[in-house]
This record gives sequence, C-alpha cells and structure tokens, in this order.
Amino acid sequence: MSRPEMPRPLGDDAQPVTFASGPPRRRYVVARQQDAWFIMFDGAEFGPYQSEREALLFAIDAAHKLGDQGEETQVLRIDENGDAAAAWTHGIDPYPPRS
Repeated sequence: MSRPEMPRPLGDDAQPVTFASGPPRRRYVVARQQDAWFIMFDGAEFGPYQSEREALLFAIDAAHKLGDQGEETQVLRIDENGDAAAAWTHGIDPYPPRS
C-alpha cells in the first residue's frame, strides 16, 4: 500500500485512510500542510490551526460531540511521512483528553 507524501493538497486524488479492525468509524484527520494544521472531515477541510495541539483539540471535541450522538468516531493524525495513527477514539480514550 503506497502512502501519500506530506504535505500534499487535498483533492480528488486524496487517498482515504482506512483501518481493517473494529466497527466503521467516522474519522477526523489532522494533518500539516506547509506551516499550518488542518482538520479534514467528510470531504471538507477546516483550519488553519497554528499548532498540532490546537487542531487535535478541535478535532477531538468535534469527534466527541458526534460520538455522543451515537456515531463511532476517531481522530487520526497524519505524520510527516504520511503515516496515519489514531490520536483519539470515542468510547476508548478519555474526554477531555489528557495533556
């Protein structure tokens, strides 16, 4: 499986991030683009945020609210190599998140 290089613009050629295990989740993806951080969700991009921490906190808050409405949600962070890692998962990780 090839991984996209970061930073990269999001568009029609953006590859979705998927994991095989567990129930399907609605994912908030936090990624750096040039000198700012953005949140991608449902085909929309939100930001810019001045720091990774700020973007993650906003994404976790939104994922928590949607999770409380019965959706399975997760926040992913894309690192500088284009690899995705779970940063927060509704029902598993504490809310509010620990520093």
